[in-house]
Amino acid sequence: MNRSISEITQIWDRTLIKLQEKIQDRKVYGAFFPDTYIHSINNGVITVIANSGFSKTMLNTNYRDVIEETLAEITQSNYQVTFIEKSEIPRVSEIISEKKETFFKNAKVNPNLTFDNFVVGNTSNLEAFQASVVVANSPGKLYNPLFLYSASGLGKTHLLHAIGNHVKQNSPNLKVLYITADEFTDEFIRFVRDNPGGSLKDFFRTVDVLLMDDVQFLADKKSTSETFFHLFNLLVGSGKQIVLTSDRHPSELKGIEERLVTRFNSGLQISISTPDLETRKDILRMKISLNNLNIDDFDEEVITFFAENFTNNVRELEGALNRLLFYVVSIAPTKHVTMEVALNSVQSLINVKDAVTKLSETKIINVVADYYNLTPALLIGRNRTSQVALARHIGMYLTREILDLPFARIGKAFGGKDHSTVINAITKVEKELKEDPALIQAINEIKERLQ
Repeated sequence: MNRSISEITQIWDRTLIKLQEKIQDRKVYGAFFPDTYIHSINNGVITVIANSGFSKTMLNTNYRDVIEETLAEITQSNYQVTFIEKSEIPRVSEIISEKKETFFKNAKVNPNLTFDNFVVGNTSNLEAFQASVVVANSPGKLYNPLFLYSASGLGKTHLLHAIGNHVKQNSPNLKVLYITADEFTDEFIRFVRDNPGGSLKDFFRTVDVLLMDDVQFLADKKSTSETFFHLFNLLVGSGKQIVLTSDRHPSELKGIEERLVTRFNSGLQISISTPDLETRKDILRMKISLNNLNIDDFDEEVITFFAENFTNNVRELEGALNRLLFYVVSIAPTKHVTMEVALNSVQSLINVKDAVTKLSETKIINVVADYYNLTPALLIGRNRTSQVALARHIGMYLTREILDLPFARIGKAFGGKDHSTVINAITKVEKELKEDPALIQAINEIKERLQ
């Protein structure tokens, strides 16, 4: 029940009268009680202002029980009493600030997306990762704004949350706000509806690091974009950090005011590309570990198979892995994940026959490389030393003989070689097989390994 100021005053006046009767030491009462008064009554708690820090300690330690007992007699209610000094009373500005926290009340940084579990590739996302780390360590000092752009599902959102988590952990006094452009638009519309003529600036003055996802969705929203333009200037002008993501470079954004695009271009823009094969394999291993599973329970060819067949983006790759994990847990439970299990789990997602062919290409490359103590990367690369060239030619020959693939397809499997290069390699191996018993033995041993 809300009480008026006069009612609260009367309660404490009556309490003091009774306390004067109960406390025998006149000096104690005169030193600690006369200047006290009730500041607030909320949720069963009465907050009383004491006249000094020593008085606050004395009342809390020695007289709380008798005060609560006396209040119960007067109010017929059981209140908990707490004492504070005048200096501890929240200032009006702090109360207003707390009220403003209701904006973006559902916004939060995902604690599971960190720099530690972000898989860094050699070229695809290395620069974006490095710039994000710099920004997280020195918010507002460099690269402001940092603008990350790429197709969907390549890690932009992960980096935004990683920045937020790093700042929150290492600079807990800084306020971090992660939102999407759609959430900003929805909040802006609600604010204008409920606060005609008001401004969001007061709220954003409390934000130290703004992380906004998918700014391309501000397109064709004139009022929202105009408001964001002014907030952008406010934050950057105050030395606050802004990190933005988009599906395209700022200069390619359509439907957004030129002056806002200019602001986006004023910082650092970095693109993220599709991860290469080895990065995709590392991503799969990381995801498997994050699911508390042992990577040793997955055949290496399963990892390679998924990395080679789900290449559009990380979300597609993760979705396929989730399908596999669901399959081995709920549909066909097994501890060890073989290639047969993997194929069964995703047969609704891909052309299994084609996938098996791709897998066989990779297997031939891996086995030939292993036979000659080389890496698969050397075999499909540009190295032309005699040993590498021989192994590459044998790999092309076996791929043609075993899988009967077109020359162009074989060339693609071996790092994008021209079909004429493949023909020459196969012809050379076929000729040498007629004269070189050692080569015949090597190819037979490789075939045994493949089986």
